[in-house]
Amino acid sequence: MKYIVTPALLFIFLFWGCTAQEDNIGIDLTTVQDSTSIIYTITGLDGPEAVRFDPDQNVYFISNFTGGGNTQDSTGFITKANSEGRVTELKFMTGTEDAPLHAPRGMYITGETLWVADVLGIHGFNTSTGSQTDFIDFSEFQIGFLNDVVADQNGVLYVTDTGTSKVYEIDGTEVSVFLEDLAHAPNGITLNPNSGKFLLAPWNGGQTFYEFNSAGELEEFATLQGGYFDGIEFIGTHLFSASQADSSIRIYRPMKEKVLIKTTGRPADIGINIHKNHIAVPYIALDKVEIWDISNQ
Repeated sequence: MKYIVTPALLFIFLFWGCTAQEDNIGIDLTTVQDSTSIIYTITGLDGPEAVRFDPDQNVYFISNFTGGGNTQDSTGFITKANSEGRVTELKFMTGTEDAPLHAPRGMYITGETLWVADVLGIHGFNTSTGSQTDFIDFSEFQIGFLNDVVADQNGVLYVTDTGTSKVYEIDGTEVSVFLEDLAHAPNGITLNPNSGKFLLAPWNGGQTFYEFNSAGELEEFATLQGGYFDGIEFIGTHLFSASQADSSIRIYRPMKEKVLIKTTGRPADIGINIHKNHIAVPYIALDKVEIWDISNQ
């Protein structure tokens, strides 16, 4: 039998081929994960808001909200846990007497420094020793709720302020307002490795994600289902987002979106173990972090 390949069929074959190749990231995309995919649970925490995986040490850093909000009570801390979910030091990072942690949130690693967003500014900690190396004070600004932090290849930091719908830039020790009057308050922020731009997760009911470049040019990335988005991370072309509106971790790439995980609570700022395709999901209200195995092995 002879088959005739029309232009329409050729497009379908090419699309399927690209889809199969792009989905080959070692993750099971065929089912919605349930609690049977939880391999480790980290308990004994105090309002865990964010998780950051350190691939060099193969450990997780967990920021503890300890009551949350903008309370200046000096009780915040960063927990260190190994890749199997065992806490190796509960209060690994606490800040200094002059610049203590109050309610730490989003984190980002550059070199040997863990940058942490907090009530009054951004802390820097040595990832090996836990000692505080930097504190960048935001008190000259009318800050609302500093939430998440990311860096470019030159070490310039960008910080979201969910309370005032702004993004700040930190170049060295100089802080300035980089973006303001955003349509939706930004929560999570991450680097999109495919475009080289920075992606913002919308809070307060927004569903449109925007990205911006180092020149401050803002453009629409995608409009997704779910809502009240917190942590966002990429693996290849795939975007993972924590949606608190429906307690889920969603996965998105152009022309395709689905719920990957139905979480056991409202997920905050997720962390990804890139060595094993594990997602660490913190729950502020439940005082725990669950580590989910989403690999297809």
